[in-house]
Amino acid sequence: MGFLSDFKAFAMKGNVVDMAVGVIIGGAFGKIVTSVVSDIIMPLVGLCVGGVNTSDLKVVLKEAVMEGEEVVQEAVTWNYGAFVQNVIDFLIIALSVFLMVKAINKMTTLNKKEEEATPEPAPEPEPTAEEKLLTEIRDLLKNK
Repeated sequence: MGFLSDFKAFAMKGNVVDMAVGVIIGGAFGKIVTSVVSDIIMPLVGLCVGGVNTSDLKVVLKEAVMEGEEVVQEAVTWNYGAFVQNVIDFLIIALSVFLMVKAINKMTTLNKKEEEATPEPAPEPEPTAEEKLLTEIRDLLKNK
């Protein structure tokens, strides 16, 4: 019973739930960026370089071995077009995360500045020993 309650306490902590939401949204965002790159950006790049599907760009390192119409051994290729697509995906996601973190830091900094701009009034300092003694003398003189 202790294990389950410990696990529940761990899983329901705010940071863990926030992280899970971030991972889910990040996965969905990654799919969107991948679609933008593969369906919008790379076709435009392919059009600019002569109407080539950039995801199919590759260098054949070893030709396929064929027996008649049947492929005995697949070709060995270096698929640099898919690599370029993945690099562009990464750069867009990295830029997006950088801009998001920068915006969050800016908002946090603004909140801290607002808190610092309205400081709480400082408590009045304790009277010094000399002031206390003079106050006592004054009170004694008043009573006479």
